[in-house]
Amino acid sequence: MKIVATIGLDIAKQVFQVHGADKSGRPVLRRKLRRGEVARFFSEIPPCLIGIEASGSAHYWARTLGSLGHTVRLMAPQFVKPYVKSQKNDANDAEAICEPVTRPHMRFVPQKSVDQQDLQCLHRVRSRLVANRTQLINQIRGLLAEYGIILPQHPGQVRSGLPAVLEDAENQLTGFGRGLFRSLYDELAQLDEKIADADHRIQIAFQEHPDCRRIAAVEGVGPLIATAIVAAISNGHAFENGRQFSAWLGLVPRQNSSGGKSRLLGITKRGDPYLRTLLIHGARSVVFRAKAKSDKRSLWIMDKQQRLGTTKACVAVANKNARIIWSLIAREQEYRRAA
Repeated sequence: MKIVATIGLDIAKQVFQVHGADKSGRPVLRRKLRRGEVARFFSEIPPCLIGIEASGSAHYWARTLGSLGHTVRLMAPQFVKPYVKSQKNDANDAEAICEPVTRPHMRFVPQKSVDQQDLQCLHRVRSRLVANRTQLINQIRGLLAEYGIILPQHPGQVRSGLPAVLEDAENQLTGFGRGLFRSLYDELAQLDEKIADADHRIQIAFQEHPDCRRIAAVEGVGPLIATAIVAAISNGHAFENGRQFSAWLGLVPRQNSSGGKSRLLGITKRGDPYLRTLLIHGARSVVFRAKAKSDKRSLWIMDKQQRLGTTKACVAVANKNARIIWSLIAREQEYRRAA
């Protein structure tokens, strides 16, 4: 068999497709592997460059194949799709993955360690719990409205108001209905406990990681945002500068330019929506507090708010915070607040 320089690996649950090419790009290897054969196959070939589409279990296989001496690069699916030449199947997908992995300007997905994945799993679980709690509160308020009982939207007011509703003997709730809403209240209390436990775990991870404490000094960044960013990009070396990191988060304007005329639209909203949402919410608190300050950064925020509006000002602050965060992590610097 000729020497394989580049391999495109199409991963799946059980069946994996391998497409190998030599240094000139000519195909020299096409093979289908079962899941249990993958590690043994790559341990028997010389170290080479392996491209994998960033999908489910991609980071696991990147770590596994990297431990065997191979260089593994992960690519976003939207960057691989244009290289599919004909019908979609495993063989064509593997060939399409093999093609762009050698491009010098291709953008690759940062590989995650086991610790990063643990922290990211914690954030995903907490996000689901918060969504479940919001859904439960909306259901409680909607069902009570059918009995003529209106509770405010704030979660704290629902927690304090529902026991009073259950104790009120003058409303239209029957014994069956009171038992049902009491079970919903218990479910809400259990969700609150689980979310509090997740917050406690995030706080512990925040205290143990120096990069988290470093970037938490930025206005609008707390333990939740700091740990989420470290779980996503680690040391930040996957990006050349802060603007690339901000663009990866989808916080830069979308372009529709042609004929030498630049036309900027809304933000691209690429990348991780969870991170982008956290940064914008954190920036919102900074914008609301800028009126009471007179430093250079606050004056810049107030100017943005007056010219562009509050929403665009929040996005602008999130963009700036993302660039600052990358600089603090990648260059291991301490944040210097505006005078």
